[in-house]
Amino acid sequence: MDSSEKRCPPIVSSTSINGGFGPGLPRSRAFFLRGDNPRPSNPRLTTMPAGKKEPVLPPARELTPKGRRIANDYLRRILTASVYDVARETPLEPARSLSRRVGNHVLLKREDQQPVFSFKLRGAYNKMVHLPAEALQRGVICASAGNHAQGVALAAKRLNCRALVVMPVTTPRLKVDAVQALGGEVLLHGDSYSDAYTHAAQLQQQQGLTFVHPFDDPDVIAGQGTVAVELLRQHEGPIDAVFVAIGGGGLISGVAAYIKALRPEVRVIGVQTADSDAMLQSVRRGRRVTLSDVGLFSDGTAVKLVGAETFRIARELVDDYVVVDTDAVCAAIKDVFQDTRSILEPAGALGVAAIKQYVAQHKLKGATLVAITCGANMNFDRLRFVAERAEFGEQREALFVVTIPEERGSFKRLCELLGSRSVTEFNYRISDPQAAQVFVGIAIQRREEIERIARTLEKHGFATVDLTDDELAKEHVRHMVGGRSELAREERLFRFQFPERPGALMRFLAAMHPGWNISLFNYRNQGADYGRILVGIQVPRGDGKAFDEFLRTLAYPFIEETGNPLVSRFLQ
Repeated sequence: MDSSEKRCPPIVSSTSINGGFGPGLPRSRAFFLRGDNPRPSNPRLTTMPAGKKEPVLPPARELTPKGRRIANDYLRRILTASVYDVARETPLEPARSLSRRVGNHVLLKREDQQPVFSFKLRGAYNKMVHLPAEALQRGVICASAGNHAQGVALAAKRLNCRALVVMPVTTPRLKVDAVQALGGEVLLHGDSYSDAYTHAAQLQQQQGLTFVHPFDDPDVIAGQGTVAVELLRQHEGPIDAVFVAIGGGGLISGVAAYIKALRPEVRVIGVQTADSDAMLQSVRRGRRVTLSDVGLFSDGTAVKLVGAETFRIARELVDDYVVVDTDAVCAAIKDVFQDTRSILEPAGALGVAAIKQYVAQHKLKGATLVAITCGANMNFDRLRFVAERAEFGEQREALFVVTIPEERGSFKRLCELLGSRSVTEFNYRISDPQAAQVFVGIAIQRREEIERIARTLEKHGFATVDLTDDELAKEHVRHMVGGRSELAREERLFRFQFPERPGALMRFLAAMHPGWNISLFNYRNQGADYGRILVGIQVPRGDGKAFDEFLRTLAYPFIEETGNPLVSRFLQ
């Protein structure tokens, strides 16, 4: 065990189906017994290693009388909530690798390990189990981006009632299939949760069903609050902050109410994406704000209007808010995978992304920070995008456009300047007789390296533009470098397989005859053992035998594509 592992606070976690309560002990009483332990007067100082300074973390907000009333009112509801007929107590796990990297103790509350891979079944079941028998007999209806729908469907199956689920048409197929597998009836409508909600409200009136709200209902909020009950029982030591994703606000409302009732010194921090920040805007303006549009990458938090009750709670009990972007979320998904070998959905990774951002902003060291990993209903098809953007979110890849002379050997000189650095991307097409524009991706360890690389290239006469933060470059231009060229005379095209190891490209370039010019180069590291590269080489007619000998001695697998019909249609 290394030193960082020894410093991690002890984790006590139960994964038993009944939430870890002993036989014969009422659940509500067990909550009180385990959640009412005396607390140290200064929680942060108690776990700081010797010689370390206390983290510079803003203190938790002081509760107003109204805030205390809200917290205490919900404390009773949460302690008497019924969730464990369908939910399980999820573990609280240390993210050891991430903790070492950020210099703080990062803990993950693994709600992604629920039977429906999300916390949502807690609130749904607590609401439905308290409905009158006649209401259950008529059936229930809900609107959901997917996770709440699965919770309602599972609860309905357990309670033997009908469940009609209205979902946005943008809902990942994985979640739609999961709801149907649990016996729920699915109706797709609208582009966001708010669109689906409006339609579900109409159907509720028409069919006499009971609406199970995904977040704006006291019973739902109380059910979600049981996450915090487990959290504080599993980690009775100091906690500096808990980071909670916000869509409509049900989870953070329940978590904040319980924590502020028992541990008001713990900061509760809400997390939203930059394109779905309805709660943050509402709190800032002092009223609920309806967004005209929401981003869909984090579909689990894509809510245009937060709930009236969740807004009332959040504005009184939530200490702070963090807004993260798509690249940061993708990087957080990778962080969790590296620590747990589990893949979260975007909403499930918001808390981890926020911790990294918050640590950097406040220069924290040695703090204990908890992220609720609230969901893992990820579409497999989305993983390619996540892997691509995670490098930018981690600031592990830099993009440049480099101008080099359009002459033989200049491409090789560029590669020599990059030295042993790992090249993640090379895109080039001959288009000008004097200068060549090369799109280059380079793996980096720290953001400061970007400027150093650019200076080196500039020093050797290669004009360089940093495109690392350019969305057009990341989303589109990198895939569009190429096309026809009138200068690509006597060009032969080949697909090569290069081993993904340092020096492979330089070996290829060094073996080339100086009279042959590279007119096209397309490469992108896809994480495989071998890189697949498309290369155009201008070979004079009289050099055919020499070029064939070059190919033979190169020992890299290749296929010539010069005669492929696509070449004449798009490239020559």
